[in-house]
Amino acid sequence: MKQIIKEPKSKFIKVKCTACENEQTIFGSASTHVNCLICGQTLAEPTSGKADIKAEIIEVLE
Repeated sequence: MKQIIKEPKSKFIKVKCTACENEQTIFGSASTHVNCLICGQTLAEPTSGKADIKAEIIEVLE
């Protein structure tokens, strides 16, 4: 008997801050506001599902 294992729908995302160009890894379904660690600009805002990404997406990490 074969078991089916579901993959998670949420992923980590590598983004670049539009203000200071700092690269940071954030969660794609963030439940809180995510700010840049260098300048404090908002990178992502929570929604009812996936986060609203306000920065440039560089890469989606698997």
